[in-house]
Amino acid sequence: MGLLQRYRQTPPSIFGRQRHDLVLGAVDASITALWTLSGALRRMKPPPEPNRTIELTVVDREVVAHDQDVVAVWLAAADGRPLPRWHPGAHLDIGLPSGRLRQYSLCGDPADTARYRIAVRRIVDGGGGSIEVHDALPVGTTVTTHGPRNAFPLTVPGYGSPTRRLRFIAGGIGITPILPMLACAQRLGVDWSMIYTGRSRDSLPFIDEVSRFGDRVEIRTDDVSGVPSAVELLGDCPDGTTVYACGPAPMLTAIRAALVGRDDVELHFERFAAPPVVDGKEFTVSIRSTGLQVLVGADETLLTALRRADVAAPYSCQQGFCGTCRTRVVAGAVDHRDTLLTEPERAAGTMLICASRSVDGQQLVLDL
Repeated sequence: MGLLQRYRQTPPSIFGRQRHDLVLGAVDASITALWTLSGALRRMKPPPEPNRTIELTVVDREVVAHDQDVVAVWLAAADGRPLPRWHPGAHLDIGLPSGRLRQYSLCGDPADTARYRIAVRRIVDGGGGSIEVHDALPVGTTVTTHGPRNAFPLTVPGYGSPTRRLRFIAGGIGITPILPMLACAQRLGVDWSMIYTGRSRDSLPFIDEVSRFGDRVEIRTDDVSGVPSAVELLGDCPDGTTVYACGPAPMLTAIRAALVGRDDVELHFERFAAPPVVDGKEFTVSIRSTGLQVLVGADETLLTALRRADVAAPYSCQQGFCGTCRTRVVAGAVDHRDTLLTEPERAAGTMLICASRSVDGQQLVLDL
């Protein structure tokens, strides 16, 4: 069975059991080999400082969607030092003053080591992070980070990717990781196009920056043209196209369904919310400290059920890769659906409650 066939047989949801990004897999194998061969050189150099906490100060703010639901925030190092470099698709894990940890895509210039830019949409029922950024993060406020991370890297045709063209699809705030990719593709002279969608022009952040790319970009709004179909989002999408998509879950689901069987098209996507549960079964959890029993529906995550029951549990990405929601399981078998925990961590009774579930509807007892 070929690599591409095995890729197509992996679960389509991020809650599936395998990573299935071909490019990342190849890059990982290459890096592993180079890392092994360069051991002697590494011993000659001091190791990088691990998990250095960087204090960032808010130096500017601006509303970037005219309906005032999206605010851009510029951050500079509190000590004045240059900031770590990053590449298109990267994000920051930001520790807010309240203690919340949230992920925000970097949407500025990767070459700028003086300031980072993020943009945050106000979500009333989103757990408080966006509300804090909008209402309690004025200029002069300090936040923390460990530096940029990239779970959505851009692979450019002719620069490490076998494909010949790029198709970008952004829905609303999904423009944030895509925006630096546009500038990179334009600078490198590759063949690319984009569709940018949202409720109305007033709801679209950075619309002026996107418009500067001219007819390479189609701006389409629901109030004028209706909700776009997957065919309209993908455009021509000929063989050899790599698609980068970021936006609401229904949009991503439609795109993925439309590309089933298209082995000649690469799809990379990023969510800003938890993906739907696949093949879930109803189960219950018991909170050891209180004895509270919580029912988890077949189509909801354990984290969602705990929040609904007012059980305090830390979380951030809601997608099983950041590790904020690590929880100890006292009893019960876990169906691990994250992409982070190691086998020893799982064997020791750790689970990520944003992604993982119980095995066959068994009850879990959590140390919360």
